[in-house]
Amino acid sequence: MKTSTKNKICRVFIVVGLLIGLIYALFPVIWMISCAFKSNTEVFTVPQRIIPRKITFEAFTSVFTDATKLRYFLNSYFIAAVTTVITLFVAILTSYALSRYEFKLRKPLNTIIIITQSVPPMTLLIPYFGLVVVLGLFDSYMALILTYLVFTLPYAVIMITGYLNTLPKDLDEAVAIDGGSTWCTLWKVLIPISIPGLVSTSIYTFLQCWNEYLFALCLTKSGEMRTVPIGIQLLMGQITYSWNEMMAMSILGSIPIIILFIFAQNYFIAGLSAGAIKS
Repeated sequence: MKTSTKNKICRVFIVVGLLIGLIYALFPVIWMISCAFKSNTEVFTVPQRIIPRKITFEAFTSVFTDATKLRYFLNSYFIAAVTTVITLFVAILTSYALSRYEFKLRKPLNTIIIITQSVPPMTLLIPYFGLVVVLGLFDSYMALILTYLVFTLPYAVIMITGYLNTLPKDLDEAVAIDGGSTWCTLWKVLIPISIPGLVSTSIYTFLQCWNEYLFALCLTKSGEMRTVPIGIQLLMGQITYSWNEMMAMSILGSIPIIILFIFAQNYFIAGLSAGAIKS
């Protein structure tokens, strides 16, 4: 009985702890949604209320009717999508070589890739800024895409290499016996099997590009090239803050990512766990 009572007490504490953690994690999201449906005047009203006194869509209307704000979303989608596609293509080829071939520079190359992941991006801001200016790429899509590739490629290579290492090399030999080329082995056999790993890598890459703030701020200057994180920050004026518009843009910026994760979460989880298993 004592043991049973102790177990029940432990379960109660665990449930209470989880509920507290859940409330702590969800409260900022709930507050963001609440502010988005308030007028900016009500946002500053004291005492604050989670449920708006009057629900209004003026913040969302302001975003959808402003061509500049819509351009922020277009820029973020384009840069993140292009970076993800290039990252995936280059990472697949690199990972295949690292996973399937033995060559002298294989281990040093692996070490370099891992080292690049340990360098804080902030320390590279000034060198990249100077390089982008010298190359004449400042305030362009190419400046951000090339910069983001430097940070997304190493992780993508590590992830996909780990996933390919779980696939038996007997598959390659079977295709070779049937007269298939190396290209055929990669794209018609290994890639279809590796969909979970590729999807998880794509989601991570897209999120990293979508949420990036520092380089997007320093490598662009015109409203036509700004991304969503910068657009949200620009709503913070010297005198007043458009909190309801900031929250509305935050919600609109989060919805595509949430939808993407909901539909691809099985692949995402499978891809993250597969790279940790060695066959």
